[in-house]
Amino acid sequence: MGLKTRKIKVRDLTIGGGAPIAVQSMCATHTRDVEATLRQIASLEEKGADLIRIAVDNKKDVEGLAEIRKNTKARLAVDLQENFPLAELVAPHVDKIRYNPGHLHHLEKDRPIEDKVKWLVSIAKNYGIALRVGVNCGSVAPEFLEKYHGDHVKAIVESAAWHCDWLDKLHFENYLVSLKDSDPEKVVTCNQAFSGRRPDVPIHLGVTEAGLLPDGVIKTRLAFEKLIPFGIGDTLRVSLTLTNEDKWQEIYWGRQILKDIHAGKFISVPDFGKGLNIISCPSCSRVENGDFVRLAMEVKQMTAYAKDHKLTIAVMGCRVNGPGETDDADLGVWCGPSQVTLKQKSQVIGSFKYSEVLPVLKNRLDEIISSPANV
Repeated sequence: MGLKTRKIKVRDLTIGGGAPIAVQSMCATHTRDVEATLRQIASLEEKGADLIRIAVDNKKDVEGLAEIRKNTKARLAVDLQENFPLAELVAPHVDKIRYNPGHLHHLEKDRPIEDKVKWLVSIAKNYGIALRVGVNCGSVAPEFLEKYHGDHVKAIVESAAWHCDWLDKLHFENYLVSLKDSDPEKVVTCNQAFSGRRPDVPIHLGVTEAGLLPDGVIKTRLAFEKLIPFGIGDTLRVSLTLTNEDKWQEIYWGRQILKDIHAGKFISVPDFGKGLNIISCPSCSRVENGDFVRLAMEVKQMTAYAKDHKLTIAVMGCRVNGPGETDDADLGVWCGPSQVTLKQKSQVIGSFKYSEVLPVLKNRLDEIISSPANV
């Protein structure tokens, strides 16, 4: 599997070129909480994590990361998202940096994207670390969405391909890409298209916002089973909405899916995806209120009566992906420290306390269900 791709190195871990598919997860603890993060790292390693990702948003997180690095030998990757200028501070403490092409425009707006990527490459070269170009459906670079007239699949593929071409011109090869969506079919389409374009580049697979168990595992399997048997995928994450105590399940299910695929065991769920679809982001350290996971569970339970209606409800845990990734949902909530923003498609309905939002969401759901288009 992955025989067509070149090999890259994340410290001592080989990814691509026929190496075993690496399984990874992401810490949901706050990075500045060093003890809690170290405990979660140990829990993930115990289940067989090959690589563990940590979010860094500010200098307090960088200080925490430095302490974490001193106390673990785990392979660490850092997710920069909107704050790419922190790359130079985190590089001494990690083995890989993930940057999101769709977030590079947020800071230093007058600086060309090419120059920002060149700077990231210089840091990666200086410290001997790998890069991941992580393209996400909810934060596609605006210039690519505009160029391809809102076609998300085309924009995702072309954005990833452009960055690969630029990295190649900068004579940097120790990189891989990810092309993620919350829709398993789009994940398959994007990765097939990209693999056909750049069969040499290792791919990290994932269905973003796969959601709660068991649906999150089913969505992920639906994508992986159509990619991995055909040699597409060199590393993966099963992105689930879980409590901190259950975070290890991402590694468990990643290993189990690989085991089943190798054994030729595939799932059959003919009716899956034909009714209500609840997407929720994987719990990570950017979650601004621990009640996010509880709210996602309550939304799933409360909306069960609408299971036969083809609607999408999104529950997002933070400001990074929340606003953009609720735009296409029939109803969406994204969770702040004390308030929850409720949306209907891209229209903001209002902000509510965690304890107040469910009845409002239910009223809106009932209105949608009873509208002429859904009767």
